[in-house]
Amino acid sequence: MSSSSNFFKSPQLSQDFKEFLSTLPKENGLEKDPLYLYQGFWYLDVFLEGAISIQQHFQAEDSDVFVASTPKCGSTWLKAIAFALLNRRRHPTQGRSQAPGMIRQTPDSVPDPTASGDHPLLSTNPHNLVPFLEIGLYGGNKALDIASFPSPRLLATHVPYSSLPKSIRSSGSKCKILYVARNPKDAFVSMWHFLAKARKLDLTMAEAFELFCEGLSVYGPFWDHVLEYWKQSLENPERVLFLKYEDMKARPAVEVRRVAEFLGCPFSAEEEEAGEVDRILELCSFEGLRGLEVNKKGKVTVTGVDNSAFFRRGEVGDWKNHLSAEMAKRIDRIVEEKFSGSGLFL
Repeated sequence: MSSSSNFFKSPQLSQDFKEFLSTLPKENGLEKDPLYLYQGFWYLDVFLEGAISIQQHFQAEDSDVFVASTPKCGSTWLKAIAFALLNRRRHPTQGRSQAPGMIRQTPDSVPDPTASGDHPLLSTNPHNLVPFLEIGLYGGNKALDIASFPSPRLLATHVPYSSLPKSIRSSGSKCKILYVARNPKDAFVSMWHFLAKARKLDLTMAEAFELFCEGLSVYGPFWDHVLEYWKQSLENPERVLFLKYEDMKARPAVEVRRVAEFLGCPFSAEEEEAGEVDRILELCSFEGLRGLEVNKKGKVTVTGVDNSAFFRRGEVGDWKNHLSAEMAKRIDRIVEEKFSGSGLFL
């Protein structure tokens, strides 16, 4: 591939992989390009190449942390939060994210003399700070060097749980997964707007809705993806934390503390007193990130997608402005059927 800016639209695939693709079920989905069915889920060809590559080559470390989701469910926001939490010693909250006169705190209340002056989230899109495994590290032009990542390595994935590398899923692994799910009606509306901007779709929302309900969306079916991670969070709660986007919006401080506890970096009494939770929430707020210059004009390094495409509205219940009552009922019926008996409600 000659340019990462072409990655999302015209991937260069190996001949062997093209031959493999020819053996898989193929359908037209929400995206402009065909989707291929692999291990029960639908992929764009370049994402599938990366997913298979990580299955074959990626070796998880016990300290690894993964941000996982199906697309358009809040991964941009969760990446920012996880990055700020895990790196608050190296990169204390400060600058625009810090109230005047606030004393900076680190997890152990000792300032880090090597900490940079400006927080990376103020100048770098969360997707560049926390790259997707199957895209930035093993798919496409493999532009990022995982060996250079500091420990704990913070990475992301949209790959369904059952298709993750065995080194992540094995019973002996101690790596952690943060999974964020969202009401499927809002997820669909967000996905359609994102693809309309990033991929210049010529599908109407009604046409895209039909495909989404049939499961023909990238990394879909949506409900199967969510349910796999939900079940793992019940079976392995020490390794998989299941978060709901709506809960994060309704009670952000509670959810951020929950994430910090899960990641093994809870807030100290000194941090709580100094307002560190509020500072991280301010630094990582959807509105704050959307207003940064880098997220208005920049691009994600590997895919070439405009950073602004990841910051539309981020509101709970926005689907009411786009879906008819019958469309909403149809998704509700699918969710009720798919999630029946699981204890999961979205």
